[in-house]
Amino acid sequence: MSAPRRRWLPAPLLGLRAAGLLLVLAVLAPVLVLLASWLSPQLDIWQHLASTQLPRLIANTLTLMLGVGVLVSLLGVSLAWCTVMVEFPGRAAFEWLLMLPLAVPAYVMAFVVLGVFDFGGPLQGFLRSVLGPTWGVDVRSDASVIVVFSLVLYPYVYMLARSAFLSQSSETLEVARVLGCSSRQSFFRVALPMARPAIAAGVGLALMETLADFGAVAVFNYDTFTTAIYKSWFGFFSLQAAAQLASLLLLFVALTLFAERRSRGRSRFVQGAKLQHLQRYRLSRWSAVGVSSYCALVLALAFVLPMLQLVSWAIAAGSEQLNARFVDLLMHSLWLAAIAAGLTVGLALLLAFCRRFSRGRLGGVFASAQLGYALPGSVLAVGIMLSFSWLDQQLLAPLQKALGLVPQPLLMGSVLTLLAAYWIRFLAVASGPLESALERVRPSLPEVARTLGAGNWRVLREVYLPMLRPGVLTALVLVFVDVMKEMPATLLLRPFGWDTLAVRIFEMTAEGQWQLAALPALTLVLAGLLPVVLSIRASRGR
Repeated sequence: MSAPRRRWLPAPLLGLRAAGLLLVLAVLAPVLVLLASWLSPQLDIWQHLASTQLPRLIANTLTLMLGVGVLVSLLGVSLAWCTVMVEFPGRAAFEWLLMLPLAVPAYVMAFVVLGVFDFGGPLQGFLRSVLGPTWGVDVRSDASVIVVFSLVLYPYVYMLARSAFLSQSSETLEVARVLGCSSRQSFFRVALPMARPAIAAGVGLALMETLADFGAVAVFNYDTFTTAIYKSWFGFFSLQAAAQLASLLLLFVALTLFAERRSRGRSRFVQGAKLQHLQRYRLSRWSAVGVSSYCALVLALAFVLPMLQLVSWAIAAGSEQLNARFVDLLMHSLWLAAIAAGLTVGLALLLAFCRRFSRGRLGGVFASAQLGYALPGSVLAVGIMLSFSWLDQQLLAPLQKALGLVPQPLLMGSVLTLLAAYWIRFLAVASGPLESALERVRPSLPEVARTLGAGNWRVLREVYLPMLRPGVLTALVLVFVDVMKEMPATLLLRPFGWDTLAVRIFEMTAEGQWQLAALPALTLVLAGLLPVVLSIRASRGR
């Protein structure tokens, strides 16, 4: 018998997979560079950090993770259960209003809280006039930082828990009622265990955002690994020490992801009849008013009052803030966001096709390209800076010499470093809607087009792209807004003269100029409302 003929892949598919593998390598390169930084540890800097800051960094990080994890769980789960299963005044409106705080960056909430409640703020000033000049409370504490993060991050848990409650089997809850379970017993014994995977995923997202944050902890002068990375880079001028700190922060992120996966275990959602057909619990008059007041209080603290304070500060700062400097900052933010969104969505589309036409282990390899979203911006910035520095010195400098040119850095300090950080960080954000849209394209459609003589490019242009258009637009909006709000990577990698609105907020809040930071903050919040509106439309089924 003749040996079986080897099956060769068509050239377009080989090229697609090769491009996908290069994409995966580009995402993993900063992480590998960070790990390689331990080959030359900065012993003198580490001795200084170990004796002065490292214990506090670890303690603050653990305290922040524990506090935020508990508080976002309490807020998100309780609000989701109330809006899904309890009938109270304003329930239908609160269902989507409680998502609005997701539009507020944590560093914006931080400087609003500090500007109002700090020792020199209007509230404590009024209380000192009543209680005496020696009265005062220090709001730069663990509790304040935890509350700030929880108020802007609880929507992650709220949205996923609400979706889980809505998708649970109504028959299961009906059986619990028939067996005599009260509303409280049904919640703790039936609904909560079934929703645990979604809740764990929401808490995991909130904790990763907390670990990645730089602006909020910098406003409170609350030392964490992100602030230590910034100080090592710009204080000690040691990129190696910053890389080694970044690798420790990466360890915290990996442990968080591992804990989130373990907490979910093998649990799965149980799909059944939608809970809209199940009669909601009806409370007494005052209990219903209490639930409405609880939802209103959370919404007021997390969105309404901060927005009113920002508007007040922006008005007090005067119309002179709308000057050429603000226009430059806005244009820089818009240009970077637009270019990064287009680049990221294009690469995410390539990755989505790679995963569609790959199975088994290779599909898992392509999926690893989405790990960049788990990398904090400061970690990513250090890894990219080291990678681009190596490319400049080892590849581009000899090439310039060979061409008779004076070697000079081409990548370091350029917009390319910033764009690389953006697309690696937000590739997963764009991949979600694109892969969801691609799943709705039946394989028979492109096969029919090819049978009729259409080539690959024509199939892509006339079959795939029209059906992917909604997913592409959603991905563009999500990445565009995330890039506008991104602070750590922008602050560390921006070229000279490329300040953005987020950088302006950092500079003004570092000097305590709350009023001057209000207008850029309002602009970012308004931009952040776009993906929130998309989420609301999706949750309400349009």
